[in-house]
Amino acid sequence: MDEVKQLVTDIKNKNLKPIYFLMGEEPYYIDKVSDFIENNVLSEEEKGFNQAILYGRDISVEDIVSTAKRYPMMAEYQVVIIKEAQDLSRQIEKLAAYAENPQPTTILVVNYKYKKIDKRKSLYKTLKKTGVIYESKKLYENQVADWIRRVLSPKGYSITPKAAQMLVEFLGTDLSKINNELEKLKIILPKESQITPELIEENIGISKDFNNFELRKAIGDRNTIKAHRIVNYFAENPKDNPIVVTVSLLFNFFSQLLQFHGLKDKSPRAVASKLKINPYFVNEYATAAKNYPMKKVSAVISILRDFDVKSKGVGANSVPQGDLLKELLVRILS
Repeated sequence: MDEVKQLVTDIKNKNLKPIYFLMGEEPYYIDKVSDFIENNVLSEEEKGFNQAILYGRDISVEDIVSTAKRYPMMAEYQVVIIKEAQDLSRQIEKLAAYAENPQPTTILVVNYKYKKIDKRKSLYKTLKKTGVIYESKKLYENQVADWIRRVLSPKGYSITPKAAQMLVEFLGTDLSKINNELEKLKIILPKESQITPELIEENIGISKDFNNFELRKAIGDRNTIKAHRIVNYFAENPKDNPIVVTVSLLFNFFSQLLQFHGLKDKSPRAVASKLKINPYFVNEYATAAKNYPMKKVSAVISILRDFDVKSKGVGANSVPQGDLLKELLVRILS
């Protein structure tokens, strides 16, 4: 995120490079940088003759080089943006020859999503010298809630830990999807608002009471009634609550709980650091550790491995997902 801010600042200050090669697993920041260049380097009058947007599936590297070598018309620069450049992965290395001596009046932007070029080869090494190469890395799940807070803060909004966790569990680590939902909330909420689970339930449709986050907490607390109520809800709404996701999240939780048992320093700061969780949730792990001794945690992890296979149809093809989930809960709480 800081690297993206620096890129945007440099572009604003007209500290421009002839090539911006944007690559990596997380498309959100690739789009952000590319869109900023598209919208801000040239004036509206200049864009008509001097801005070209091409798509990797329709062109070759030779087409890119030919377009990039043109001169701008009545402008200081021309901007050439290649979208979906990953479709050129088999021939992208050919761009190295152009990268060695790029046209100084062209700003070439290459959006190479979901992939990376080989850092041992000529293209990467040349781009490091003559242009900008930015790798947009996928965030781990435990990093996304913090990202949400960092995105909201400059806009004057805040979010409760539980609300952030609900978004992560419902939308995963796809930053574009999460940002889209946040933008919807910002439209209807005044600045300085705090985003709560109730607001998310009302406006995004994620239940604040019947979700994997609440199921995990109920199991950790050994709150049998609440856990069964949530699982029954999941059984009645299997499309919105796939068992594969639930099993995966519970497996991660009990794996972290096993780590918790092995920690010598169980202070909130140490636990949050070692388990890579928000300090807000440390008490949940402490409570769960009391309810599940290490031997029981190991047994639950084994049970979850077994149900992970079953949830994918191996050895349980004819068993409804809801019934599998109910059986899993009984075995965990027994």
